[in-house]
Amino acid sequence: MDLSGNSNKIKKMKVSIIGYGKMGKAVIDYAQKRGHKVIDIFDIDNKNQITSEKLKNADVVFEFTTPEGAFENISKCMDAGVPCVSGSTGWMDKLDLLKFRCEEEQKTLFYSSNFSIGVNILFKINRNLAKIMNSHDEYEVKITETHHIHKLDAPSGTAINIAAQIIDEIDRKTDWELNSKSPEKININAIREGEVFGIHEITYESNVDIISIKHSAKSRQGLAQGAVLAAEFVKDKQGFYTMDDLLNF
Repeated sequence: MDLSGNSNKIKKMKVSIIGYGKMGKAVIDYAQKRGHKVIDIFDIDNKNQITSEKLKNADVVFEFTTPEGAFENISKCMDAGVPCVSGSTGWMDKLDLLKFRCEEEQKTLFYSSNFSIGVNILFKINRNLAKIMNSHDEYEVKITETHHIHKLDAPSGTAINIAAQIIDEIDRKTDWELNSKSPEKININAIREGEVFGIHEITYESNVDIISIKHSAKSRQGLAQGAVLAAEFVKDKQGFYTMDDLLNF
């Protein structure tokens, strides 16, 4: 994984993007800084132009849209035989269908709810901490996530991933729920305010103390960096990949 910024060491790609919001613009900006060529930008006003003929021109397609459009957009990339890097959240009930296509049809998808390298390090710490806390039922766990007011889904995909890791490791937790009062469920607080880039905090609280781990994004650049590195990683591969593969966790 080359973070040096020396574009001479990077194999140049032709890339397209579906979804030209704030995240899409940050991804394109970072891709260009890495020396990649942007050949097509698709957004709400020209989504009818997302065709196999157009998509096939790219080495990799980025997909950062909405829960309503993500599955169809990624499916079109697969139909065109082009690797897709997606960070859209709120549609995880259909992810297994795309994983199946990757396995059975040799398609390529790199998916992450959060491309920040720091957040994925947080994931690793979160799982290890949850393993320890499984034998300490005097601690109650909760997750708090804060994002900008434009984010459509709540809780965030990142918070759901955090909760899923905890559920895998802590026997007394069976599910998650927004604003939960149930002792069997992990309480997730989802806050939408201002232009916050993203804050995720996991807190364990007992009668005598509090243990917490937290990640705060300072900008979208960390997310864009991870997405472009994912595209460089997946360009000539087949299958389903995540940030664990990129970071070799």
